[in-house]
Amino acid sequence: MVQKKNKLVINGPAKLKGHINIAGSKNAVLPILAATLISDKRCIIENVPDLSDIADMISVLSELGKEVSISDETVIVDPSGELKSSASYDLIKKMRASVLVMGALTGRKKFIKVALPGGCAIGARPIDMHLGGFKKLGLDIKVSGGFVELKGGRLKGTRIYLDYPSVGATENLIMAACRADGETWIENASVEPEVLEVIRFLKAMGVWIKVDGPIIKVKGRKKFKKVKFAVMDDRIQAGTYLMAGCLPGSEIEIKFSHPEVLETVIDKLQSCGASISVADKTIKAEAPKQLKSIDITTAPYPGFPTDLQAPFSVLMALAEGVSVINEEIFENRFMHCPELLRMGAKIEVRGGAAIITGSSKLTGAPVAAADLRGGAALVLAGLAAQGRTEINEVSHIFRGYDEIENKFKNLGADIWME
Repeated sequence: MVQKKNKLVINGPAKLKGHINIAGSKNAVLPILAATLISDKRCIIENVPDLSDIADMISVLSELGKEVSISDETVIVDPSGELKSSASYDLIKKMRASVLVMGALTGRKKFIKVALPGGCAIGARPIDMHLGGFKKLGLDIKVSGGFVELKGGRLKGTRIYLDYPSVGATENLIMAACRADGETWIENASVEPEVLEVIRFLKAMGVWIKVDGPIIKVKGRKKFKKVKFAVMDDRIQAGTYLMAGCLPGSEIEIKFSHPEVLETVIDKLQSCGASISVADKTIKAEAPKQLKSIDITTAPYPGFPTDLQAPFSVLMALAEGVSVINEEIFENRFMHCPELLRMGAKIEVRGGAAIITGSSKLTGAPVAAADLRGGAALVLAGLAAQGRTEINEVSHIFRGYDEIENKFKNLGADIWME
């Protein structure tokens, strides 16, 4: 699963043509894999993407005592003896999603010790809301030396209010509530499509869950069902490839299981002048002769996804006019901008906003990916730029995009790994 080469090279510009299939949702698969720790029954998960983050989460499950097998895009998770209550720092530090094992284990172990999570360096992203919710469910919490220790017996359902609709906190607390006595209400919860996908998986396991606007209600239980579950396609991958279809001279058709979850993104791309059409489970993007500058502000779903503002900034660098991108989710989400400047983009970052003067002629340059979505933006920039672009630190990109070089190669790009 892990890409061994460390540099992605692009000779541009590319005029992309063709169709592409979107892989399963990374941001749904990761919490779903963690959720298998709740159950002592077999869980079969289909449409699993081939990504390094997925491989890391599978390693965490194996270390905690699950028996995991992989065949093509299917992961089978079986019980295998006694679950462990802690995983090694070396595994947990690799990605933020590993923090979700806490919620999944709370109803099964009286003591849990988990390292504070890693992942992309796009902001502080503290887990205070996770821990506050665990405390309300009846756990004692200690944070020391880079680890979180959770102690307690049987959890008790309660009402939990989140100060912000955090995806991770919502997922973690839903998992903890699955084995709690009584009913738990999570208020001001995240209702991102990936959270709803986790809920759909837990329902298939036999858990009673009701989503009532921003309130998620969960009734705990002790026994669970075997489950076979196909995960939705990845909306961030889909959005990224749609934006690639808006690069000059390009036309891309993507197969995507849930076009409705990209309504906001599609609306913004159409406002830029791109031709976007949706038919059944297919979305087609065709670039305009000249992109138009527009402003965006990232927001929780159904707003514009923070994970797509970096790729969108490449389109704005090529567009006519001046645009402002306001980042309202993560404070360090403009780390790709200095690299785009190296390629000729005109961007000024002021606090939580990036002001982009468009009509840039991008030129190839050696750059480095500082995070996953910023890395995807550099790929789009390399496809639009004149000459050779070398993207280093590509391990970030392969955390969220499977076979990205082959997919773009099939669309006509001159791209390869070194």
